[in-house]
Amino acid sequence: MAGVSSESLTTALAELEAELPTASLSLAQELFSILTVLDGSAGLRRSLTDPSRTGVEKSALVTSLVKGKVSAQAEAIIGRLAAARWSDARDIGDALETLAATVAIAVAENRSASATSGNSVSGASALAALENDLFSFNQAVESSHEVQRALVEPQAAESAKVDLALKLVPGSSEEAKVLIRQAVVHPRGLKTVKLIERFANLAAARQQRWIATVSVSRPLEQSQIDRLQRGLNSLYGRVLNVNINVEPSLIGGVRVRVGDEVVDASVLARLGELRRQLAG
Repeated sequence: MAGVSSESLTTALAELEAELPTASLSLAQELFSILTVLDGSAGLRRSLTDPSRTGVEKSALVTSLVKGKVSAQAEAIIGRLAAARWSDARDIGDALETLAATVAIAVAENRSASATSGNSVSGASALAALENDLFSFNQAVESSHEVQRALVEPQAAESAKVDLALKLVPGSSEEAKVLIRQAVVHPRGLKTVKLIERFANLAAARQQRWIATVSVSRPLEQSQIDRLQRGLNSLYGRVLNVNINVEPSLIGGVRVRVGDEVVDASVLARLGELRRQLAG
């Protein structure tokens, strides 16, 4: 996905972010169900990516199809997605798949953050566990030609394929089960393991939001690291895993990377608080 479609997906993910702290697994399932409808109708995809139609028209078209069948939240998400611009008919489906998977991944993140509130464990732990569940599934599939054949057997019932898939990763989280089921039943032209790998990469990328890589010009004492930890937790509103790198040539004294965000000495308003934390 590139160009205007990539920009639309970036916008959709940014809009979704505000809803993720309270998102439910049922929302992810609803979005995946809408994706099935999209994939089943080439005419609908063409209509939703027709540049001659306005965003309002495209949004109204898709919401009329799902109204009363999914939650208002899911309806709003697909409505916004349909109103965006897409350079290829498949791109809107790929984007919806990404949004649905992101919701499922965020549910794991939120569950961990809620369960571990008040201690040093963060939402990264559940994200890591989810990633491990997905990798374990792929390893199990790739180690057995019989399983690979069974998962693509055209005569086999979907329920049988799902049952087999879930037996490969006993004890996996509910979020992992939703993603595995989607990859088995609706791989969308990919091998199941390739789609699972894509989901795992999304989980890994989200996990980076819980890791702060801090570059400093000189080594820090433990008391300074502790104050830095508290300052970063307060600044980002969550318990971060902090990794310290010493770079003597660093200009400005401190640089922080959390996920895709880099905070350096040019952002004085935000770094001022960190400097006060370090100074004690």
